[in-house]
Amino acid sequence: MIEVVGLTKKYGQRVAIDDISFNVNKGEIVGFLGSNGAGKSSTMNILTGYISATSGKVKIDGIDILEEPIKAKKKIGYLPETPPLYMDMKVSEYLDFVFELKKVKQDKKSHLDEICELVKITDVKDRVIKNLSKGYKQRVGLAQALIGSPELLILDEPTVGLDPKQIIEIRNLVKKLGESHTVILSSHILSEIQAVCDKVIIINKGKIVANEKTENLSNIISADSRILLDIIGNQDEIYQVISGLDEVESVEKLNNINNINNIDEIYSFSIKSKNGVDIRKIISKAVVDAGSIIIGLRLSGFSLEDIFLKLTDSKSDQDFDQDQDQDIFLSNQEKEKIKKTLVDIKDKVIDNLSRIDVDDIELEKFKIKKNNIEGDE
Repeated sequence: MIEVVGLTKKYGQRVAIDDISFNVNKGEIVGFLGSNGAGKSSTMNILTGYISATSGKVKIDGIDILEEPIKAKKKIGYLPETPPLYMDMKVSEYLDFVFELKKVKQDKKSHLDEICELVKITDVKDRVIKNLSKGYKQRVGLAQALIGSPELLILDEPTVGLDPKQIIEIRNLVKKLGESHTVILSSHILSEIQAVCDKVIIINKGKIVANEKTENLSNIISADSRILLDIIGNQDEIYQVISGLDEVESVEKLNNINNINNIDEIYSFSIKSKNGVDIRKIISKAVVDAGSIIIGLRLSGFSLEDIFLKLTDSKSDQDFDQDQDQDIFLSNQEKEKIKKTLVDIKDKVIDNLSRIDVDDIELEKFKIKKNNIEGDE
């Protein structure tokens, strides 16, 4: 459904997107993740045709969005982070307006009724948008994205600012939409991505660092996975036994706890194997042979939060993305130079105007304009 090849976006000398490529298949719900300034918003804006790329190609269902933008955009429904709502309109008036704006050829009443039923806003159709709750406003935003039956939905932070109940409602709605649409979902709520999406794309510093099925993401960093061991026995002795195994790279003592009956202490260890190999059988035999009792032995799992933080180490990140303040692309010296130029232009304009012969009325008008210019400075 989406084909991105060699996509690059520069703002001056800053590279926001650095030669990325990925595909999204029809019927997939894809989570698009990235920290602030990673290039996420710039990529989504290019996918929707809102801005152009410096180089590379984006095709929507085989249609190049740069060469045939109108044809490509007809296949896209877009919900930006702030829904594009007219607050003084009623919901029904707004949806009618969007229907006409998109030049949809379907029967208006049946099409809009179907969408309202799908996103559950039928009962607020006659209310003014500004009087709706945040959750309902978000639903109206989703409704406008669905008008025209687009094959692709691009949703940018659809649950931002919602309460937990509203988040669950929107999450369930996105799942339902995924049954008949291809969906790209951008969100900072990682648990939401994990619950809804089939695949996750993570972008960092303008580059794709992960593009995997959700359940396969942990394989990317499997070499860093650890084995957690809980035992009843001699802590120091077991530490020495495990440390002496050829397959073990490192062992870390964790906090010890009491068991349920407060009789014996349980000691825990975090074990890292060489090359990420699963050595639970070897550890089990070594511990039993040493005379200790194994209470627990398991691989440590990675949550999506763990994986995201691992792949997007933010120590050297720079905020290059378009959604950041554009002043970051100007040095202080450049800003001062621009400011001085504007002041010089203003002074020359005022000086030239003061030389013109005008009657008393026009002179008063000029003084007012001059005062306004000086006040704006």
